[in-house]
Amino acid sequence: MKISTAFPSKFIKAADLQDRDWSVTLKAVEMETMEQTGEEKPVLYFVETDRGLVLNKTNADTISTKLGDDETDNWPGAKLVLFPATTSFGGRTVPCIRVRLDTSAAPQVSTAPQGPSDDVPF
Repeated sequence: MKISTAFPSKFIKAADLQDRDWSVTLKAVEMETMEQTGEEKPVLYFVETDRGLVLNKTNADTISTKLGDDETDNWPGAKLVLFPATTSFGGRTVPCIRVRLDTSAAPQVSTAPQGPSDDVPF
């Protein structure tokens, strides 16, 4: 048994990407209270999975700059690519998820959520 399957998370982690890029369609951005810290953070939700991605400052700045809009209510429908990277945290290099716009996809706005896709890497 893999420990990662014994303790599932409602959020996507870098290890879930399995060293691959993943194209997703943004469905919603919701403020949520983090269980461990009690801190409120924005969470991205996608058409392709029920699991969310906690939005950090770096990824928020990337999305708002590339979309030319810092109003998260206007982000749904955006085609993004989640990709594995590393960052410095607490004096160590740790895995993280970064985002970029999916320039290979034609721009379109999702009108209804879809079910899980076979393309989901986890």
